Amino acid sequence: MLASSDDAHLNGVNGNTTHEDEFHPLDLNGHDPEPIPTPSKQSQQQYTPSTTPTAIDLESEPPELDSRTNRTEEVVDLNTDNNLQVDISDALSERDKVKYTVHTKTTLPEFAKPEVSVVREHEEFIWLHNGLTDNEDYAGFIIPPAPPRPDFDASREKLQKLAEGEATMTKDEFQKMKQELEQEYLATFKKTVAMHEVFLQRLAAHPVFRKDTNFRVFLEYENELAVRGRNKKEVVGSFFKRFTQSADEVLLSGQKDVDDFFEREKNYIVEYHSHIKDTMNKADKVCKLKRNISDTYGKIAGNVEKWGQMETASGEKDFGRFLARIGEIFERLKKTEARCGTDEELKLADTLRYFSRESEAAKDLLYRRMRCLANYESANKNLERARAKNRDIQKAESDQADACRKFEDISSLAKSELLELKKRRVTAFKKNLTDFVDLQVKHSKTKISLLQSVVASLKEDQ
Repeated sequence: MLASSDDAHLNGVNGNTTHEDEFHPLDLNGHDPEPIPTPSKQSQQQYTPSTTPTAIDLESEPPELDSRTNRTEEVVDLNTDNNLQVDISDALSERDKVKYTVHTKTTLPEFAKPEVSVVREHEEFIWLHNGLTDNEDYAGFIIPPAPPRPDFDASREKLQKLAEGEATMTKDEFQKMKQELEQEYLATFKKTVAMHEVFLQRLAAHPVFRKDTNFRVFLEYENELAVRGRNKKEVVGSFFKRFTQSADEVLLSGQKDVDDFFEREKNYIVEYHSHIKDTMNKADKVCKLKRNISDTYGKIAGNVEKWGQMETASGEKDFGRFLARIGEIFERLKKTEARCGTDEELKLADTLRYFSRESEAAKDLLYRRMRCLANYESANKNLERARAKNRDIQKAESDQADACRKFEDISSLAKSELLELKKRRVTAFKKNLTDFVDLQVKHSKTKISLLQSVVASLKEDQ
């Protein structure tokens, strides 16, 4: 049966052992593409037929290298100093948990050590994100979106089915499918690690978030944080809070903003978020179709290969060799199409997905500001009523001054955050879409070259 512990290990997450045209999901800085590691020698060990399915070992240890270079995205940095550098130098998958080794190097006096490494799990990243969103002092900032929960269910299900169907496969078929699924698993694993790292680097680059107490505890405390997930009551409370916010947004949507800049930004962000989310869903469909094309090429290759074996066995050796070569062509087309689909997902779909979530965070910021504006206008009306009645004037003036201060503070911060988001977003899309088109051209040339060489080779055999 399938190995009881589906472990995958990435030591120095930026291994550079294979494909030159595979990328970090949000590589926005023009550094060399980040590869997907190949399965370890252990996972490629000699296959021995048996009556029971063979355990599939997902452990992989790419060569160690300095993962603390070429990691921070230039357009994400809100300051230019390097006195706080954070990266995920190692990661280990154990069944439904992933343990991330977070490495921090700093010259900031607030930290007890200049360099420290701690092990964190996904729930602790969520705890850190929740702490930021719940802190009223950060109401004027765009909170970086939390990293998505690791999801390896699809890969594990495929591996389980492969293990169960081992007895019906040939040695070569099993080894080929096993290696492909291991690479798919490791690619998903690596992308998950990258998304968690991007979240931390966004915080480390921000001049305010980097000083957050919880963030410093997250980076420095070398034992487990022992944070727990939200219980049912808290989950319901969070859902109710979100529902209340949605209803409040509807009520505030008709309110005219006193600042033309924010009125334009509100209309733009709402429409932008709708378009980018729709584009992301369509890009995901295209990537799925590309994977289906690759899988279909693989099935054609397998069937043509079997056909060639039948022809060879019946005495048609020349025709059998011809079919074998055709099968190889489809196998190579499968790999090219798979690479094309992977690049499209990393450079297009994942970029859209990230900024879809960040635009949602920008919408939350605009909502918080509109709520402050509504509170300020309400405080003004209360002050007018208090003066008319000549009662509780001092309290009304205090409330009005407090509401005014909060509104002015959040407006000042929100304006700079929205302008920074626009610069970051434009730079990211320019780079990633350019990379995407370059890769499409490269893959098209590869396909043409492959087919031309095949045609020339087949003509020589005639």
